[in-house]
Amino acid sequence: MRKDLRWKAILVLALTALCAWAVIPPSKKIRLGLDLKGGIHLALRVETNDAIKSVLDTRASGLMAELKKRSLGTNGVRPDLMTASIVVENFDRVARDEFIKVIESDLPGYKVGEEGNNLRVTLPQLEVDRIREDAVVDTLERIRSRVDAFGVAEYQVQRQGLKSDRILIQIPGVDDPSRVKDLVAKPAFLEFKKVVTPPSLAGARYPGAESREQVVQQFGGQLPADVEVFETDPNSFGGHASFYPLTIGSPVSGNDLITARTGRGELGSAEVQFTLTPDAGGRFEKFTGDNIGQPLAALLDKKIIQIANIQNTIRENGRIVGIGSLQEADDLALKLRSGALPAGTTVLEERTVGPSLGADSIRQGVFSALAGLVCCIGFMLFYYKGAGINAVLALLLNVLMLLGMMSYLGATMTLPGIAGVILTFGMALDANILVFERIREEIRNGKTVRSAIDAGFGKVFWTLFDTHLTTVVAAVLLFQFGTGPVKGFALTLVIGLAASMFTAIFVSRLIFELHLGEGKRVEKLSI
Repeated sequence: MRKDLRWKAILVLALTALCAWAVIPPSKKIRLGLDLKGGIHLALRVETNDAIKSVLDTRASGLMAELKKRSLGTNGVRPDLMTASIVVENFDRVARDEFIKVIESDLPGYKVGEEGNNLRVTLPQLEVDRIREDAVVDTLERIRSRVDAFGVAEYQVQRQGLKSDRILIQIPGVDDPSRVKDLVAKPAFLEFKKVVTPPSLAGARYPGAESREQVVQQFGGQLPADVEVFETDPNSFGGHASFYPLTIGSPVSGNDLITARTGRGELGSAEVQFTLTPDAGGRFEKFTGDNIGQPLAALLDKKIIQIANIQNTIRENGRIVGIGSLQEADDLALKLRSGALPAGTTVLEERTVGPSLGADSIRQGVFSALAGLVCCIGFMLFYYKGAGINAVLALLLNVLMLLGMMSYLGATMTLPGIAGVILTFGMALDANILVFERIREEIRNGKTVRSAIDAGFGKVFWTLFDTHLTTVVAAVLLFQFGTGPVKGFALTLVIGLAASMFTAIFVSRLIFELHLGEGKRVEKLSI
């Protein structure tokens, strides 16, 4: 055997062994997608207005504190989400220049305008756009962190579109879809706010109201500028919902947490114990020290989960009680550790695929692939006789390389991916057919078998290269702009096309050369 043929044969055998090692056993080496394994599919929209409102609330509280520090009179500072601005209501016009100076110092770059007795401080559009973009990016990363911590594998969390506010989540093999949905879609935004007792009820613990309107009436029909009404979470208050007036600003939030873990409280009840950052701990210590004896509300996702009087100063360590089961406490601790989502989310699409449906899809997909493979093999053996065996060997190696490469890359096999495998069968055999027909033509023109084989592979190479390249370009575009199942089809197709070029040109020609032998004169070829 010629030295070059020996090395080619060794290369093909080594590649075959490597691919077989990578793919066997398929049940453990091939990752299955949502449509084959079952699981949950969620499409979420990030409510970026929540992030803007959070920024406006923080800036409004900071500006109000600064104005009070300078003894500048105003009826209050409130955020206006509709115009992405902050309104300083009924300011003292005598001190107008001082107001402007404080605002420009505290909020540099913001546009300040007068509207009657009010000052409107508007966020720059560039900052609004940045807040929206950061909200989507941060939400995406924190959802990924939560899914990672949840302990599932082979999931997909990705943004739909370059500048979209939508996030696509696909998690195969999930036993409890409702729990996963709650885990990834809830912001888990923890806040602490002071309960503001109406003047008419001063001196007594505020009992809560039956409706928002009742709270407003208790304040004489108009809430103070720095007060907002919040509802209790019925699960934390014995199934009863009440309404409380709370300060808009919060000294600390969930994003100030270092860690959170599940614990057991009094009588063995589940609770979440948390630790704040040193900076947040300093703020919380000052806040609780200034309000000893006053009621403090703990809120999760804008719902009150706990109200208690401040007995003494609290610095870095605290706990949340009244949660429910230990599993709910575990999930809350997980969400708090991964960080609160900077904005709420809305579920636009929810689809659950059961494991039985996935198993049925696997059976049908595998049956279709095997049926296509058998039909292709039967045709090649019938029409091309001995050369058909060459094509079949190249095709089997093509499939083995495709599956081996997918296993090595950690690619996920989906139902459209199986369609890509079947299409690869056709593309691979089409390449062999082009070569074989060219060899037949060369033999009919009077060339020897060896010359016909050389001419067949040589003259068809660029035709095969062009056809495969154009298909790869289309597949790459599908992968770039498609969603999960489409990406599975595109990835399978690209890998299959690369394997097809290798087997149709390199492996198939090697088989012919090994069959013809070295130095022998061959008069006929079974083709």
